[in-house]
Parts: sequence; C-alpha cells; structure tokens
Amino acid sequence: MVLAFRHRRAVQRILSVGAAAALLAVAIGLYAVARDGDVAPYYLGHWPAPFGIVLVLDRLSATMLVLTAALGLAVAIHSLGGWDARGRHFHPLLQFQLMGLNGAFLTGDVFNLFVFFEGMLIASYGLMLHGGGPRRLTAGLSYVAINLTGSTLFLFAVGLIYAVTGTLNMADLAARVATVAPGDEALLRTGALLLLVVFGLKAALVPLHWWLPGAYGAAAGPVAALFMIMTKVGAYSILRVYVLVFGADAGAVAGLAAPYVLPAALATLVVGAAGVLASRTLAALACFAVVWSMGSLLVAFGLFDHAGVAAGLYYLVHSTVAGAALFLLVDVLSPLRGRAADRIVPTPPLPSAALFSGLFFVAAIAVAGLPPLSGFLGKLLVLDATGAAPGAAIVWTVLLGTSLVVILGFARAGSTVFWKTRPAPAAAAGPAAAARPRGGPVAVCAALLAATAALALFAGPVTAELDATARQVFDTAAYRRAVLPPQAAAAAPGAAAAEATP
Repeated sequence: MVLAFRHRRAVQRILSVGAAAALLAVAIGLYAVARDGDVAPYYLGHWPAPFGIVLVLDRLSATMLVLTAALGLAVAIHSLGGWDARGRHFHPLLQFQLMGLNGAFLTGDVFNLFVFFEGMLIASYGLMLHGGGPRRLTAGLSYVAINLTGSTLFLFAVGLIYAVTGTLNMADLAARVATVAPGDEALLRTGALLLLVVFGLKAALVPLHWWLPGAYGAAAGPVAALFMIMTKVGAYSILRVYVLVFGADAGAVAGLAAPYVLPAALATLVVGAAGVLASRTLAALACFAVVWSMGSLLVAFGLFDHAGVAAGLYYLVHSTVAGAALFLLVDVLSPLRGRAADRIVPTPPLPSAALFSGLFFVAAIAVAGLPPLSGFLGKLLVLDATGAAPGAAIVWTVLLGTSLVVILGFARAGSTVFWKTRPAPAAAAGPAAAARPRGGPVAVCAALLAATAALALFAGPVTAELDATARQVFDTAAYRRAVLPPQAAAAAPGAAAAEATP
C-alpha cells in the first residue's frame, strides 16, 4: 500500500479491509488450534529457546488475537466513511498497528514484548495525528512524550532483569527467578516493579492514567476505537508476566504485583467515574468510561487467581467491544450536531434522532453495566470473583458506587443531547442541516453493540471457554514444558537450589 498504491485510495481500501478480514479468519483458525489445551511454540529460524526468538500460542494469546482482528476489521470498515481520506497513510498505519498488537500478544520473550510495543506505538503516533489540527497535534506530542518515557523505563527494566537472570525468555525466566542469589533479589525486584509501572502506564492505571483522556479524546473516532485494544495490552502484559514469571513459583519475588494492582484499580474506578460524571463532551465521556472500565478489569486481574482472571477476561472482551462502539458512535454523532459537535449541550433535533438515541441508550447500558447486556454479566462475574477476597466489602462498595455514578453520567449526557433540544436557527443551512449520517459507520456501531448482546446471549459457552483459558494461564509448568528444551523444562522453579542443598 505504501510503495505501490499510496495515491490510489480505492485500492488501499480494498487491500486493508481484505487483509483485516483475512487476519480475522487466521485468528479464528489459531484459536481453534489453541482450544485443544496445548501450548504451541513457533521458533523463528529453528533456533531453540531460550536463545532464539519464539512466538507462543495458547488460549489467552489466541483470544486476544481474535479480539484484535475483529476490532481491526470494524475500524477498517468504519474508516471508509471518510476518515481514511483525511490522510494518505491511514490504512498502512492501521495494518502496522495490527502487526504490533499481534506480536505483543504472541511473543514469548520480554525483550520482544518491548519490540512489539514499539512497533504498535510507532503506528499509533501516526494514527494519533491523522487528520491534523492544532488540538490533535498538541495531544499527539504529549502522547509521544509519555510513551517515549515509558519505553525508556521498559529498557531499564529489561536491562536489570537480564543482568540478574541472564535471560529474557519468559519460560526461562519463570525457571530462573526463584534461583536468583539473595544479593541480586533487590535488583530483580526493581526491574520487575519498573515493568509494572510501564504496564500500568499502558493500561491507564491510576496515577498513570492522566494521558489517556487527552490523547483518545483528540484522536479520530476510528483511531480511538482501535486504541481500546491498546490499553488491554497493558492489562494482558500484567497478567502474563506476573503470573508466568513472578507468580507463585517465583521464590522471594513471588506475588510481586498483587499488593499494588488492586488498590490502584480501585483508585482508577473512582477517578474514571468522577470523570464520566464531570465530562462536558461526549469524547471525554467515552475516554473516562475507558479509564473506569480498566479499573473494573484490573480489579479482577489484581486478584491473581483463577476466578478473578476468568471474570476479567469476560469483562475485557465486553469492555473492548462496548468502548469501541461508543467511540465510533460519538464520531458519527459529532458532524450531525453542527457547531455543538460533541459538546454535551442541547442542539436542534438531529436527523434520524430515534435511531441515534436508541444506539446511545444501548451503548450506555453496555458500558455502565446494566442488564440485559454483557456489561451487567461481566460486573456480576467480577463481584462474584471478589466475594471471598480480603477487603471484599471495600471492593464491592467502590465497584457498585462508581457504577451508580457512571449511570448518572451517561443519563445526564443522553438526556441533554437527545431530549433537551433547542429550536433551529432561522437560516437552517448550517453544517447540521447539511450533514447526513453514513450507512456504513452506523452499521458498524450497531454491529458492535449487537456483539455485546451476543456476549450476553451466549454467556454460558463464552464463560466456559474463558474459564478454560484462565486455567491454562495458571498452568505455568505446561507453558515451560512446551517452550523450553526437555532438560530445561524439567527443572522446576527452585530445583537448582534444592539440588545444591545437602
């Protein structure tokens, strides 16, 4: 697309949508491979682990691949409504972004996790600035600066961990961290906590959330929708690294992230809900809803147990789909509201007002977690998973209290935008009168909202699949056996220390 068709947008559109559809088909095929419960490694160049680059497919990575591909296809189709025409390289950047996301979910190496982080971030910088404008440029520069800082911390963390363990392969790390010399434990702990800071930054975990509302709010609608999966990369990385590498078998650094993730997630819930209630634009409403949903997700992941991860995975799928639908709906609505754009103020009646008010109502129900859509079931699963956890009363109080605040915020926004109309000016030839909704973007919004209903309708088989995924996540021994050579995998964490003891 860049070399041969940079001036032929029609060809780019065909290639981009076709590639996204093919990616979804491949991802579904990989999920079918992963369903048998075996971890499938792929050694690039046939170099054995831990010396070569390895990609690892299991149920968790396959789930994230399918979610990424489905969202990428939705964004590619939505962009055909006009956003891809506001810059020359939207579709190549979209494909490059999908490549980085896929690599981050498949890599079995911490350093290559950094490499794929950088790949998707480079593409996101271009997508963030797509369409131009002073607001987008200002937000884009801040976005670049904060992510460069995060990347620098990532390298420091990787350097510390490699200096102590001599490896960055995740399976090999899982076997070595328990045998680190006592004098090196402080360095290893420092590197692991720096990684947690980086992943928390990507996941918009308070107090590292402040960049998200400005960046996502200024981005183009389809770009903000695609970025819904970007925050999930941070949550995925926390789950993968701090269960596999620094989990129960990690000796002195076992359970390193647990004391930090849950309290930060509760703070994220509070900040996100307050932002939803105080939002003055629909874009800000969607952005703070993302922050709040990340708090709900990381409350579940922060338990670091089977029930919490299973609940969190269901909520992860729901929140990605529902949040993307909300961003795309805001993108469709803004041109129809004339000078008001996405501000939460009364405007003259919108064209097809019944359709859009209905879509917003469904999106609000999905995001806020009201029945009968998947957000309600996801919230119930998270509440059930935290019921027996220490401090369950606090978790339930914060989760339910902030849910009420989010409901009030969406009710205020919806009633203002769709019910409190004002008369149209005498000369009704302004932008609102000229604008007409495009069928393709509206259909994509409706399809994503229908997916939240399908998640609720098929909650039984979906939760069964995700329960099996959570079970495999905690089977770290099977992961090591699949990735490492037999002699290395046979050495369980702590085995070297046990052999050295008379």
